[in-house]
Amino acid sequence: MFSKKMFGDMRRAGMSVGLSKGKLSKAMLEILVQLPTGTTQLKETVVANLGMLGHMSATRDINAAWNEAKRKAAKEYPEEFFLDGRKVLHWNDGSVKLLDRKISSVNFKKLNELAEIENCSVNQIISKLLRNYQKGKV
Repeated sequence: MFSKKMFGDMRRAGMSVGLSKGKLSKAMLEILVQLPTGTTQLKETVVANLGMLGHMSATRDINAAWNEAKRKAAKEYPEEFFLDGRKVLHWNDGSVKLLDRKISSVNFKKLNELAEIENCSVNQIISKLLRNYQKGKV
């Protein structure tokens, strides 16, 4: 088997696969869809399954193609994949919860005003509200 160093030397010598990022992304998406549900380390698994394309492509091309492939996967196959807030691709099997980070601008302004009145941060106000809510529930 060839080593990654040998492929790097070949690329530096001018031998490359000559594959565009779009085609590399398309190949990654095809492999990604065929993986069994629950597969961990998606990027490494997909790159390993690319074979010679994965070994001969530059790291920056692989990274750019992966970013495009995971966006396409989340958009075209929402029943299988989703992107979280940090743009990490996850299986849509219910094991990972997507956090709701949206707050209306009116409520955000009210929180900031309340924080100014109480001389503390918005985070401390929310912590106090949650504690009081939990106490009232018990």
